[in-house]
Amino acid sequence: MITLYDCATAPSPRRARILLAEKGVAHDTVPVDLRSGEQLGEAYRRINPQCTVPALRTDDGLLLTDNAAIAAYLEARYPNPPLLGETPAEKAEIASWNWRVEFEGLLAIAEALRNSAPAMANRALPGAVNYPQIPALAERGLLRVAQFFTLLNERLEGRDFVAADRFSVADITAVVAVDFARVVKQKPGEQHPHLLRWRAAMAQRTSMSL
Repeated sequence: MITLYDCATAPSPRRARILLAEKGVAHDTVPVDLRSGEQLGEAYRRINPQCTVPALRTDDGLLLTDNAAIAAYLEARYPNPPLLGETPAEKAEIASWNWRVEFEGLLAIAEALRNSAPAMANRALPGAVNYPQIPALAERGLLRVAQFFTLLNERLEGRDFVAADRFSVADITAVVAVDFARVVKQKPGEQHPHLLRWRAAMAQRTSMSL
């Protein structure tokens, strides 16, 4: 049985949960309590020395420790429904927009959160190494989040999906990013009608409640 090391409150594991649900892949779940720092303890370090979630253990013992690897593995092993695209053009477009949403959305939100939250002092970056907060990066992160909403709204004008003409990992990453922005008190507004329409449509998918 595939095992997902998960945290219900964190955005990165949510991406993996949604992907597994969309693929219909049965799996076990092992919760990792990030609030208590369980990911930094010796027990979890023996599982994933990078001290991050998600991590996915395949039924033949392979450990995957990031969403890129998890998506690539699940797409190759469970090709239907295709979430990374089918044609070369689809694959390229989906990969490009998934990366843009990660960089311009998720990383901007993380920059704002991790460089301002008192609970994350000396934890400005995830992983095994402690890094100090830089308050100016938190301010920049908020500006980047606002620009991300503008970018996504413009992209979704006249479109049902972020990339290609099908639901894909780019939509999964974008949903998680838009929802995660609430932790830094940012959310789309009336100035983002296309983004709001798309998010309402995404809410109809059962996987998005995970």
